[in-house]
Amino acid sequence: MRVASWPASLVPAELRAQVVALQEQAWPSDDPAVVAGVVHDPALRPVSLLLVDDGTVLAALDILSKDVIHRGRRFAASGLSTVVTDRQRRRQGHGRRLVTAAREMIRDSDVDLGIFSCDRPLQHFYESAGWGVLPGAVLVGGTPEEPFPSDRFDKVVLARFFSAHAKSCSGWFERARIELFPGPIDKLW
Repeated sequence: MRVASWPASLVPAELRAQVVALQEQAWPSDDPAVVAGVVHDPALRPVSLLLVDDGTVLAALDILSKDVIHRGRRFAASGLSTVVTDRQRRRQGHGRRLVTAAREMIRDSDVDLGIFSCDRPLQHFYESAGWGVLPGAVLVGGTPEEPFPSDRFDKVVLARFFSAHAKSCSGWFERARIELFPGPIDKLW
């Protein structure tokens, strides 16, 4: 069993087909682009991480990245998206292993922070993989013209601060509205 990563557009076709099938298990769609495996804005530089065992994808996720301006400061940010584990293989630690690997990959990159939202019932899962809740924080997705805030839903915001710059400003992110604005395709990480 190994964790493999590629820019999302370069995932080998046989593995990409398995990822799309897992995503369809979790989020059925009739959108032809989604069914074809095109789920992220290329401007967010999507990187796919897959947990693969003997050619079979057990779990998959994507890391999206962009700069975020918060309180007048620029922060290089990455976050998790489309985290999924094969239904038949859940509760075996595969998702946690992959989410932990993603956190470590983000930590080892040049970003200031990792930040994303999740459904409240998944909070403990992400915390067990090393992410922390940002108390009272709201991620504002979508676009400035059509904002898509996480507090419209039962979501929590999770983060880790990696650079000295981000660590020194970490308190700014608590109980704050954070303008992520990833665009109309991804809307919210």
